[in-house]
Amino acid sequence: MKRQSINPALKVSFLLISLLMAASAQAQLYKWVGPDGKVTYSDVPPPSSIKQVQSKSYDGGSPASNLPPELAAAVAKNPVTLYTAANCTPCNEGRVFLKGNGIPFSEKTIKTPEDADKLKQVSGDTQLPLLVISNVKFRGLDTSEWRAALSKAGYPETDQLPKDYRYAAAESAAPAPAPAAKNDTAEDNATPNRKKRKAPPPPPASAESGFRF
Repeated sequence: MKRQSINPALKVSFLLISLLMAASAQAQLYKWVGPDGKVTYSDVPPPSSIKQVQSKSYDGGSPASNLPPELAAAVAKNPVTLYTAANCTPCNEGRVFLKGNGIPFSEKTIKTPEDADKLKQVSGDTQLPLLVISNVKFRGLDTSEWRAALSKAGYPETDQLPKDYRYAAAESAAPAPAPAAKNDTAEDNATPNRKKRKAPPPPPASAESGFRF
């Protein structure tokens, strides 16, 4: 049976495709401090003279992991958080501005008194929207100020987000803690013949409490 040989050029094409797929599946981001104290983020390994290096892998299976190196470095060094509330026009405009500029960010919503307390703890104020870039806070919407601060933080001037990137859903600024699971089974098994004591009835409401029953 005659064997058909593979074109050498075709072999090279297959090899290049394989290398590209492997590179996209696992991207690496490096962080190091130079002799002058300057912190550098790059997808290229540092010089051999640098002894202390931190690296982070970005799995290509996640849409957010496909960020270009410049954008990934900005996100790692200066994460962006936006505090918003419902029926807040400037908040909506701020969200549209960030997405329109291709800025990855997490959104914290203010709905409960606990959320408001958290906002005041973070900002020292209750003005919305609140933009936080790393540890720098910007109260109120000023797109010119925001854009200048984002550029200073290393975010590209143009939208470089991959087409398959998806923003995470907004979450409460002060999420309620998960309720502790009750474990009455062990106690019941340890004392099977002991009857559970009924809880005493609540004391009658007094006029001082301000409630009526």
